[in-house]
Amino acid sequence: MKITFVVPPVLDKSKPTERSSGCTYMLYPMVNIFELSVAALLEQNKHEVKYIDCIEKNWRKNNLESFLENDNSETYCIWSVNLGIQNDLLGQQLIRHIRSSSYVIFMGPAPTFNPNKFVVDDFTFVVRGEPEITAKELINALENKIALEQIKGISFKKENTIINNSNRDLIENIDEIPFPARHLINKNYYHNPKLHVSPYTAVITSRNCPYKCIYCVPTSLSFARELEFKKFNDKKPPVSKRSINNILAEFKLLHEQGYKGISFMDDNFIWGEERTRKICEGLIQYNFVWGCQTRADSITENIAKVLSKSNCQYVDLGIESFDQKILDYIQKGLTVKQAEDAIILLKKHNVPVKLNILLGAAPFETKETIKATYQKIKQLKIDQVMFSLATPFPGTEFYKLCKQNGWLVNGDYAPTDIQKKAVVNYPHISNKELERAIFYNNLKFFTQPYLIKKHLKNISSKKDFKVAAIAIKRKLVG
Repeated sequence: MKITFVVPPVLDKSKPTERSSGCTYMLYPMVNIFELSVAALLEQNKHEVKYIDCIEKNWRKNNLESFLENDNSETYCIWSVNLGIQNDLLGQQLIRHIRSSSYVIFMGPAPTFNPNKFVVDDFTFVVRGEPEITAKELINALENKIALEQIKGISFKKENTIINNSNRDLIENIDEIPFPARHLINKNYYHNPKLHVSPYTAVITSRNCPYKCIYCVPTSLSFARELEFKKFNDKKPPVSKRSINNILAEFKLLHEQGYKGISFMDDNFIWGEERTRKICEGLIQYNFVWGCQTRADSITENIAKVLSKSNCQYVDLGIESFDQKILDYIQKGLTVKQAEDAIILLKKHNVPVKLNILLGAAPFETKETIKATYQKIKQLKIDQVMFSLATPFPGTEFYKLCKQNGWLVNGDYAPTDIQKKAVVNYPHISNKELERAIFYNNLKFFTQPYLIKKHLKNISSKKDFKVAAIAIKRKLVG
């Protein structure tokens, strides 16, 4: 079967959606290895696969229309997240208008949570949760005209009724999933300004994490996996980890393909000192520049040393707040002291630290708690911070609490820019006050003279400067 993965252009007058993390608009172009893993498995099964990133090509609606008019794909796949729902449904309508008999398959967290919203006709399907095996079976069934009722993990329409088949068991051995089909993309388009090398790619060595933060929307793959698993099991899915040998084999391939930088997309990259050491040895072997996201309580002296030795250019820590009462409320499972100790250890070994801070994560957030967190960031001399507004995504415990207590501004969740618009309204701080707080936090932080000087020293090209300027502009004014 001929299959095309499509990242639609902006069709709803919003902004390009970032689809790997899945909860923000795009600050810089990130490769979505999750759908490329599905593409690789389909290629392995002898299907003919293409990948069209309309954002990368700077395509508008008319460009996609022209492509579809001259294309002969039998199936189009779209990876959808909350911020992209309306845009992606417009993409489906466009495909259906021009390619009336082609199949459209949605996957990702948005269609997993609400498949009925996406299954709009008899030729449109949803692959729920962990997508690889389900997508393979669905496409084989469509190609061979096999009944769909026995394929686990899909939703489809039959005789004007939407059918949600039972869930699929998680993939037992994720080593069996082929490496993402990166040959389908323009590798020189995607970049991470924290790495300062090109080309770069994303890698994932594990799926999900065992922690119970009430607000958490992990990577879009993990969120889809978690939403589907919770629906049938009422608990989080177990963590799946790739073997060290499998990870090192991917490093070797990436080196051969000319990649120089890696961003690890694991919800939590560090799973003990021994595993981390072996992965870092592989990174040293191929001279990769890299970064990751992990929990603060996973940072030890030995971990900090091995990160430094292996040329780690950033560790992304989800601290959220330096107020212990807030951390306890959001079930972070972390103390303020653990957060501070991790930052101090990383800085001691010259590993750059990036913090994620959530404003409005608890009903007792106030202007004073926000100010105290900012002062702690200043005191610790943090060089990179992403301030976000706590947003109750459907499927999270935070959403349930906001809904029950009437904290949602318009009574329910609506997709929004989590770095600009607050959708919660608390007794002690309003949504407008939260929006002002994030604006002024960004303004104060990014205009610090020492920080401007430091970041300017790291800019080595006009491209780096342009990327940095665009990112700052989007943070401050959109």
